[in-house]
Amino acid sequence: MVALRDRDTLFIGIDGGGSKCRASIVDADNRVLGTGVAGPANPLHGYAQTIDSIVRSAALALADAKLPPEMLDQLVAGVGLAGVNMPRLYNEMASWAHPFKKMYLTTDQHSACLGAHRGGDGAVIIAGTGSVGYAWVNGRSKLIGGHGFPHGDKGSGAWMGMEAVKYLLMALDGLAEDSSLKGELLQALDAKDANEVFEKIGGKSSSHYARLAVPVIGCAEAGDPVAEAIVRDGASYISDLADKLLELKPPRLSMIGGLAPRLRPWLAPHVVERLAAPLDAPEIGCVYFAQQSLAKEAVGAESAARENDTKALYG
Repeated sequence: MVALRDRDTLFIGIDGGGSKCRASIVDADNRVLGTGVAGPANPLHGYAQTIDSIVRSAALALADAKLPPEMLDQLVAGVGLAGVNMPRLYNEMASWAHPFKKMYLTTDQHSACLGAHRGGDGAVIIAGTGSVGYAWVNGRSKLIGGHGFPHGDKGSGAWMGMEAVKYLLMALDGLAEDSSLKGELLQALDAKDANEVFEKIGGKSSSHYARLAVPVIGCAEAGDPVAEAIVRDGASYISDLADKLLELKPPRLSMIGGLAPRLRPWLAPHVVERLAAPLDAPEIGCVYFAQQSLAKEAVGAESAARENDTKALYG
């Protein structure tokens, strides 16, 4: 934990992804004062939407903390966003004339990892709408996967939904076996035939496909062979991803995301044995990132001041 120089400093951690943006305000003792949730905040899918979601979630967090809206410019913000692992998007967001006192920007993978391990070293698997593996060990980062839907993100909710739709369309054409999954998917989509299915899913976002992961996993848990095959394939990928992360010898490994608890029983046993419960939420990881960044900034300023004093004395 970082020893803060100013006991009155309020931090806000903002975790933004493809489905939602969640913000929490904490005091100097890391007590959560208020939380707010707004819409998607992945700049890859829209800069204006991302900015709006960040500001809205922060305003809602202030309201929840019973703090006045004009206090926004007194908050030190740690912001972890999906998509900013791409330099263009990072630079775009970093140049934003933000409304906070200070803003420290990082990827959602890094902030999630810091949250899961309370600011320390470790590795994390994120299994939600998308999927990715990330490790932070001895000051070095390693990203595995996370290539985005539909090109990657195997084992994620969106990937499962896409695989399920592929099966459904084949089954409706008589090219794949019938199963209970077929009926569950038709009910979830409120569709009767292939044309109606396509109308419901054509051009939809990853979060739309991710909703179909619920019937897929439900049918797999009930023993449906088609659904089982999809879930086992996805879980096998996540287990392989975990093995790659473990090669880096992280002190802890956690799995987070909406799909994590449902996917865990399908993972390789040796991976399950290594999983440790995440200690804090991703938005709190954003707070840790802001605290660490602010502390480094202070150390750098002190070092620069000492160097200037030495030059003044000795020339």
